[in-house]
Amino acid sequence: MREIVTLQVGGFANFVGSHFWNFQNELLELAEDPEADPVFKNQDLNMDVFYRYGETYQGTPTYTPRLLSIDLQGSLGSMSSCGTLYNEGSSASSSVMTWDGNVSTQASEPHKKNLLLQSLYAEEQENGIQREITDRDIVQCLENDVQCWTDFSKSHYHPQSLYELSGLWVDAQKFDNYGIGRDSFCGGLHGEEISERLRFFVEECDHIQGFQFIVDDSGGFSPLAVDFLESIADEYTNVPVLLYAARGPGSLMDPLSQKHRISRKLHDAVSFSRLSSLCNLIVPVGLPSLSRSKASNFLCIKDEKPYHCSAAYAATLHSVSMPFRMEPLGPSANSSYACGALTVNEVVQMLSGQARQNMVTILDAAMPAPSLTGNQVKQTLLGTCSH
Repeated sequence: MREIVTLQVGGFANFVGSHFWNFQNELLELAEDPEADPVFKNQDLNMDVFYRYGETYQGTPTYTPRLLSIDLQGSLGSMSSCGTLYNEGSSASSSVMTWDGNVSTQASEPHKKNLLLQSLYAEEQENGIQREITDRDIVQCLENDVQCWTDFSKSHYHPQSLYELSGLWVDAQKFDNYGIGRDSFCGGLHGEEISERLRFFVEECDHIQGFQFIVDDSGGFSPLAVDFLESIADEYTNVPVLLYAARGPGSLMDPLSQKHRISRKLHDAVSFSRLSSLCNLIVPVGLPSLSRSKASNFLCIKDEKPYHCSAAYAATLHSVSMPFRMEPLGPSANSSYACGALTVNEVVQMLSGQARQNMVTILDAAMPAPSLTGNQVKQTLLGTCSH
């Protein structure tokens, strides 16, 4: 079995990743649904490439993404950093008292579960419950109330998967360039802690075929991703890295002042130079405006909502990743090219060719997918080489 470890670094990257894992979750549920279309029970698709088996503290079997997600502290919303399966018994209290003076506690209100998460929790707790929350209510909630990428996440995650960057006293709105990110991460213990978590997932693989890396490279997360990629290059020399540099439409808007425009261009140059030198293939993903692209002919997208545009990008990444988990069949099964099956390394070689160029300038997708009868729909460009 040839496993893939997925890494998501930054706010928008995690929005894309949340949709990506929702798609995988839907595939798993449809495969188990006796009333679903037989096409979803395709035995040629090996979901173990992206998922791992495990157990909770109570011995309950789990099946969770082989994922490491990194974002700022507080980005998980109502979800615990331990995920949703391993909460029991994970908290520890100490009876050691080292202070006998007055104590003042400052606590913020916890982020409440929205209607989607409430309905998912209710379904897991009871079977056949009376549904008080309608689908219409849930759609309205997702349209208007999504603040964090966990607000629409259906997947369960392993405790090692979710890492919050604590101790960064930086306004998220100002955490927007390579220099600020470099200063924030320099000399900290984040790199060592993150590497330990990555090692957890890699060491349990039988034969890892590559890393799927999604990074929000429009702000201060670029230098963290660079440090991370340097660590991967040192420890896993022969494992290919397929990197998606994802950006939301808001990050591609030109700043008003000349100073900020120059700063943005310098950030883009430094970020791209460092990231591209440390991966086998880099794919820029993001348009300045999806709503004004050809996608608007078929999709209702609001650029100001990361929940919208990240779904379109995640759908494309989902399609691109399908060959990585296809099982070779037939007499040519010894060749991974059989029946559409490809490894990350083979995709990298195909797209980069014999040249030493490791960038794919445009990620091209069509939504809805073109008809097999020959009736073509207009294609939607979901990638750009502008950054």
